[in-house]
Amino acid sequence: MAERSASQYSKKEDATMKNGFKLLTLKMMVVGLLAGSVSINLPPAHAASAAKINGWVQESLSDFNHDVKDGYQVLNKAKGVLVFPHVYQGGFVVGAKYGEGALLVHGKTVDYYSIAGGSFGWQLGGQRKSIIICFMDSDVYKKFRNSEGWQFGADAAATIVDVGKEGSINSENLDKPVLAFVVDEKGLMANLSLEGTKISKIHP
Repeated sequence: MAERSASQYSKKEDATMKNGFKLLTLKMMVVGLLAGSVSINLPPAHAASAAKINGWVQESLSDFNHDVKDGYQVLNKAKGVLVFPHVYQGGFVVGAKYGEGALLVHGKTVDYYSIAGGSFGWQLGGQRKSIIICFMDSDVYKKFRNSEGWQFGADAAATIVDVGKEGSINSENLDKPVLAFVVDEKGLMANLSLEGTKISKIHP
């Protein structure tokens, strides 16, 4: 496993994103306690520039293609690819996740999005992951592009892809309409869910 590209960024930028995420997490916990549920419609606590997002996206894709055997084949077949290079998660009883990324079509950025949602069942504590979402079905992709707000579980399900034998992608679920890869420093993560996670368009 190659060292994650996120380590190449300055400690100042990384600390800024972490502080912004902590503020978002605190807001979500307060709203959740008052309303009895966790809101996922809060504005981002930190908004990166388009140039920074594009750089992070390309680094994340480079790492993905290097570390995941045959991963590029899935990316090439996808109608659109959402890449969230830095998705931060934190919290203890009620967690939250937030990240910013870009939608690519044929390798070119066409729009920018944020990913946010409550977290139940993921590992506790502040963590950073990369999430790559591939729209394999044309109708589902068109529905996503035409939507004002997209929520996994309500609008479509995302199938988490893990690694099979010899480091290759597990091919059992590659015929699903939406595939998702969740990557941390150790590689692809399995047994996770994006249900309830919301994708919203942003204008960095």
